[in-house]
Amino acid sequence: MEYVQISEKLKMSKIALGFWRLNSWNMSKEELLRYIEKSLDMGVTTFDHADIYGSYTCEKIFGEALSLKPELRSKMQIVSKVGIKLVSKNMPENTFHCYDTSYEHIVKSVEKSLENLSTDYLDLVLIHRPNMYMDADETARALTYLRESGKVLEWGVSNFLPSDFNLLQSRLDFKLVTNQIELSPLKTHHFYDGTINLMQEKRVPMMIWSPLAGGEIFTSGDGNTVELRKVLERLAKKYSCGPDTIVYAWHLSHPANLIPICGSGRVDRLKSAVDACDIKLTGEEWFEILVNGMGSDIP
Repeated sequence: MEYVQISEKLKMSKIALGFWRLNSWNMSKEELLRYIEKSLDMGVTTFDHADIYGSYTCEKIFGEALSLKPELRSKMQIVSKVGIKLVSKNMPENTFHCYDTSYEHIVKSVEKSLENLSTDYLDLVLIHRPNMYMDADETARALTYLRESGKVLEWGVSNFLPSDFNLLQSRLDFKLVTNQIELSPLKTHHFYDGTINLMQEKRVPMMIWSPLAGGEIFTSGDGNTVELRKVLERLAKKYSCGPDTIVYAWHLSHPANLIPICGSGRVDRLKSAVDACDIKLTGEEWFEILVNGMGSDIP
C-alpha cells in the first residue's frame, strides 16, 4: 500500500475506510476489532468518521472496539468531521437541522469525538459542509486552538467549493490539508466547477466519498450506466480484477492525488479497493470511463 504525505505531521493510506454505516454492520466489538486489524494488515490505516454518523453513534461503536486493543491507535489515522447539527434522540439539545461552525460548537464536538473514539488526539478533522452563516474568523480561532492544543493534528474541509475553501484558508496561518468531495464516474461536476483544479493548484490531496456512486454504477438501468459497466467489465478482464477495482483505479490514476474512501464492512470489498493501488489506467482508458459515466462526449 502506498501512502500520501498530507503534511509534515500526517500521512494517509491511498485507500481510506469509511464508517458512515458502521451502526448497520451489526458487528460485535470483537468482530469490529478483527476487521480493523485486517484493514491495518492490508495497509489501510486511514479511518474516516464524522460526529453525526449513525445519528451520533458510529464513533462510540468504533471507540469501544478500539478500547479492546488501544495499542492499535498508533498504527492508524483517525479522521472526523464537525459542523453539522442533526435533530436526534442522541443529541436532544439540537432542535433544528442546521450548520454550526462557531468556536463553541467546534470545540465541544471535537472533545466529544475524542471521548467517543477513545483517543486523546485526532489526526485530521474536517469542517463537514460549507456554512453560509460562517464567521470565518471565529471558525479559524477554533481550528487554531485545537491544533495548538494537540487535540487535532491537521484540519481540512469537506464538500467545499473554491470560494468556500479560499475564505477559510485566508483566515488561517496553517494550511488546510484536504477537501473531501463526492466524485465518481457518475458524479463528475467537480471537474467543471473549479474544485479539483484549485486543490491541484494548491497541492492539496482530496479524499473522495462515494467513489462507486453508492453502488449505482452496478445497479442502475440508465443507458449511460449500462454502457459504463461494459467498459468496466472489459477493463476488469484486461487487468484481472473486478469492475469495482477498476473504478477505484480510475480515481487513483488521476494526477490530483485522490484518496477514495471504501465504505464497506466486508473484507473482500475492501481488498477490491486495495487491489486498485497496483493498477495504472492509461489516459485513454480513464477518459473512456469518464465519457461513458457522463453519457456524453467531451467537447
